[in-house]
Amino acid sequence: MSAAGPDFARDFEGLGAVVTGGASGIGAAVAALLRDRGARVAVLDRDPSGAPDGVLALKADVTDDDAVRTAVDTAAAEFGALHTVVSNAGVGAVGTVADNSDDEWHRVLDINVTGMVRVARHALPHLRAAAAERPGCVSVTHTCSIAATAGLPGRALYSASKGAVLSLTLAMAADHVREGIRVNCVNPGTADTPWIGRLLDRADDPAAERAALEARQPTGRLVTAAEVAAAIAYLASPAAAAVTGTALAVDGGMQGLRLRPAT
Repeated sequence: MSAAGPDFARDFEGLGAVVTGGASGIGAAVAALLRDRGARVAVLDRDPSGAPDGVLALKADVTDDDAVRTAVDTAAAEFGALHTVVSNAGVGAVGTVADNSDDEWHRVLDINVTGMVRVARHALPHLRAAAAERPGCVSVTHTCSIAATAGLPGRALYSASKGAVLSLTLAMAADHVREGIRVNCVNPGTADTPWIGRLLDRADDPAAERAALEARQPTGRLVTAAEVAAAIAYLASPAAAAVTGTALAVDGGMQGLRLRPAT
């Protein structure tokens, strides 16, 4: 640290990080940003071929407990320590409660919620060890969603899974704060990601659907992956050493603002 304060351009120098779902969209943006700010980064993904250059790309499905354990242990061994976990892997779901089968509910919850549990379970021994050496530098950050806190039509299953992620974040923050492990989440609004792209491709009128999604956010545009990554990097960084049990909205004002219709 200089006399002027910390160098945020390299604030992850010497830290080991794992990013799940890090080969595309928000996860890839996070992995690249942490790498650029000095972290040694491992990407865990079902298909890690799209992982950013300069990271350790590991094939792992978050529904496979053995694969998650192996990948997390491999990253910790390669880096010598594990300080930061970004649990970002997840899937979307569309429909009301009448539109998805039990099997689909089980699949989505297994990925979006239990997948985060598996990653945390196997990362915790490494995070505890790192917290003893680098206080304030150890964190878990979950990618949650505005769907956890706002009622969105046609998103019952997805919203339920993200509501569970929000509750999981708070419970983990309470469980591990005295171990020196901070746990937070980000709640993106509708983000311009590959999943939204596929959703738009299936719409009867993709342009009209995109316009409706943009209009739903007070800023009038979709959130970018880079904007969500910046928020995650803050929560994971030593600059947020006093921040735990927090849900940071990156939603263009969607959660808190109630604008009058434009005239």
